[in-house]
Amino acid sequence: MAYTSIQISPETRARLAGFKTHERETYDELLKILMDLVPSGDDEGEYTKEFQASLLRSLSDIKHGRIYSMEEVKKHLGIE
Repeated sequence: MAYTSIQISPETRARLAGFKTHERETYDELLKILMDLVPSGDDEGEYTKEFQASLLRSLSDIKHGRIYSMEEVKKHLGIE
């Protein structure tokens, strides 16, 4: 199997290493496990790769507080 290199920061590498379940687990194995956590679809069908990526970004935004309440949006738009 062919391999490629990717650029990640030392902090990201340390976070990934923290997810390893055993010392000899490769980052390739770990990344596959993490990618398997992304929902592939629902009752209405399969998600596109683009939707899966936007879903992950949205969940990250929520986790890191990068969201606005409906009231904040209305105020910003001058609706209220």
